[in-house]
Amino acid sequence: MISAAGYLEVNTTSSDDRPIYISGSFCDWNPNHPDYKMKKVSDGKYQLPFEQLVKIDNPLEYKYTKGGWDHVELDIFGNPINNRILEFKKTPKVDFVPLWRQNGYTPFVAENLPIIEEDEVEFPQLQKTRKISILLPGDYYSKPDKSYPVLYMHDAQNLFGEGSKYGNWEIDRRLSLLKSQGISDVIVVAINHGEEDRQVEFSPYKNRVKGQGMRYATFIVRNLKPLIDKKYRTLPERQHTGIGGSSMGGLISIYTGMMYPETIGRLMVLSPALWTSPKIYFDAVEFFNPLDTKIYIYGGGKESESMLPNIEKLKNTIETQGFASNKIQIKAEIDPLGEHNENRWGQEFPKALNWLYA
Repeated sequence: MISAAGYLEVNTTSSDDRPIYISGSFCDWNPNHPDYKMKKVSDGKYQLPFEQLVKIDNPLEYKYTKGGWDHVELDIFGNPINNRILEFKKTPKVDFVPLWRQNGYTPFVAENLPIIEEDEVEFPQLQKTRKISILLPGDYYSKPDKSYPVLYMHDAQNLFGEGSKYGNWEIDRRLSLLKSQGISDVIVVAINHGEEDRQVEFSPYKNRVKGQGMRYATFIVRNLKPLIDKKYRTLPERQHTGIGGSSMGGLISIYTGMMYPETIGRLMVLSPALWTSPKIYFDAVEFFNPLDTKIYIYGGGKESESMLPNIEKLKNTIETQGFASNKIQIKAEIDPLGEHNENRWGQEFPKALNWLYA
């Protein structure tokens, strides 16, 4: 048990005047217990004396809320954080909360939301057309002298706006948060998947049927990228061009990067469906010749038994090719509790984008 002098202080944005509460096991994680409402001492600054927390085990696990778990504190990327730890001392403990969940959703900065433009483009490799959405930085048209790196992403239906029945990455909201911090200012080109043809379009190899992944990859590099570079102010060089997706979208991203390293230098590979295509490891040895390439690989421990071993195998396969450190950087992020869903990939998106385009 504890008995300590001092106080707990939290600093946050001054534009949100709702009260702040501290919650933990001491109040059964009640997010708005009146005994643990913090006192506002100035704009954006709140305090709670330690003596209000006497007879509580030391150290103390806690979180801040704005009165409910749908208004709990978040990190700079708009993601949930681990419980905070307080070890009582006779000094103040000062925390900072950059963002708060808003009614259960990822927060956003309205003036920094991306401008979304849509188009239908020819997909000659499969004699189709395909809808694309271009997410431009919110100030794109007010900065006519600025050019931007580009990230091509798959499964546009799941990435922004209302999302789909499978979920929503909320990248429009997450891009607004990144822009408000002055980081990762990119153009995102989101490509609609082919509905019932998604699996075969994203598969580079023959499984039950012959995959169309090479045709899809060629469409992005030979057809779509030139159109985007012509219409928008892009930085067209390979070190400013990325590709990303999850599951089968993660598989086709790593494949496209290996087949076209002269065009693509940034790979966002989240929960790749490597189990469907063991030949990917052979191609990583035979064909991949990176030039200043960065690869961000993510996997969750609750996705499948093979997910984390496959990611480790892919990482080792690439790293053991003896590429110079100035040619390739790989960052592998593992979440032991991560599940295979759009929400989790959305949480990983801003971290991956920030690292790839730093």
